[in-house]
Amino acid sequence: MKKEYDFAKMKEVKNPYVGKKKAVGINLSPEVIDYFKKMAEKSGIPYQKLIDLYLLDCVRSRKKPSLKWAA
Repeated sequence: MKKEYDFAKMKEVKNPYVGKKKAVGINLSPEVIDYFKKMAEKSGIPYQKLIDLYLLDCVRSRKKPSLKWAA
C-alpha cells in the first residue's frame, strides 16, 4: 500500500444499485426468521439479503407455492 493516495484524479462513479430495491413491511413467522438467520450464519450473508435472494430465485424460476390447508 502507498503511504498517500491522490484522489484528485478519480472520476465520480454513480452507485448502480440506488433505487433498485424497495423497502416493504412484511410479517413473517418466527420459525421463518429463525430458519433464515441460521442459514445466514452458515453462509455469511445477512438474513434479509438471503430472504431476498431466495424470493428472487422463486420469481426467476416461476415457482408456485404448494399450499395444503389443514381442515
